[in-house]
Amino acid sequence: MNGDSVDRRSFLKRTGAGVGGLALLAGCTGTSGDGTGGGTPTATRSPTETSGDGSTPTDTATGTPTSGGPSGTLNVATYSSFTGEGTAGNWLKSAFEERYPDVSVEFSTPENGINQFIQRKRQGAPIDTDLYVGLNTGELVRVDERLDEPLFAVTRDGVEGADSVKEGLRIDPDGRAIPYDTGYISLVYDEDEVEAPGTFDALLEPEYEGDLITQNAQQSDPGRAFLLWTIIAKGEDGYLDYWAELADNGVRVLSDWEPAYNAYLNEEAPMVVSYSTDQVYYHGEGVDMSRHQVGFLNDQGYANPETMAAFADAAEPELARLFMEFVLTPEAQAEIAVRNVQFPAVEGVDPGEEFSRYAFEPPEPVTFTYDDLAGNVSTWVDEWARQIVSG
Repeated sequence: MNGDSVDRRSFLKRTGAGVGGLALLAGCTGTSGDGTGGGTPTATRSPTETSGDGSTPTDTATGTPTSGGPSGTLNVATYSSFTGEGTAGNWLKSAFEERYPDVSVEFSTPENGINQFIQRKRQGAPIDTDLYVGLNTGELVRVDERLDEPLFAVTRDGVEGADSVKEGLRIDPDGRAIPYDTGYISLVYDEDEVEAPGTFDALLEPEYEGDLITQNAQQSDPGRAFLLWTIIAKGEDGYLDYWAELADNGVRVLSDWEPAYNAYLNEEAPMVVSYSTDQVYYHGEGVDMSRHQVGFLNDQGYANPETMAAFADAAEPELARLFMEFVLTPEAQAEIAVRNVQFPAVEGVDPGEEFSRYAFEPPEPVTFTYDDLAGNVSTWVDEWARQIVSG
């Protein structure tokens, strides 16, 4: 599970974030997925003929679902802030159940995330869940490193819309995990206090001494992503030397996203590692936008896709497939972007004018693939922790 994505959304929902952020997370930004406005977005769809492909038969005159479609309960495991009032998960549940009236979607939020299912699989215990939503690349690598038997089913070729996912976000060479959104790790900075550093090397200059807060890569999703980004920039043989210089220049490493961002908001430093959608949360009347500038080091941002995967032992594999297909529709993709404050995974989706105005994509997205991380990521993080955290 993308741990600090969870912390970030939970924190902002608790605190209200800012005028724009609170409205957005309540699902009332004034923009629906198509940018037309009108308060809380609602699902709209055209009448369809019975297709014989598992979709719900509808009355061609009214578009109202009729009997004879799929039925049952779909059990979905995810992270806590994906569900609840105004969230992407709540919208998906309502819209999916409207489309398939005989289907019920039930969410669970395991405290240990994917580790719970790794442990159950190792013990031979039943999974009792059909779909996992919120899996990142490093977690998929962990699953495969710790299990001999498959935890997830290969579904990509059988899921309509999977081929429209942006190529750079397709993290799983085996076709199990299908991306549904992505964030980009960046710097957020106070332009009244510092100029954007521009490059990784610039962060080592005396003028930025003590100015950067980041997160512990052992515990934090954005912290780990920032570490991986430095490995891309400095290489496997150079990243530890770079971090030693960062430490000498006063970089501050806090446990995870929430304390790091709190420290930034408390003006303990003028820069923090966060997300390039920061202004989507914080824009609005009375918000000091100078405190929410987005900086891309080396003109890059580290892409951190979130994916969904059906369990190999799913009791309802067909419902899981239908749900994944629905998540990848343009309508759902736009809603997920607005409500999850992440970029769509599917090509050509427009989340609306307001989102597009305040969400920044890096000139050059970078990321490590599954093959890059397999056999490496644990070693990289452990070596970093010994030098930076323990040292």
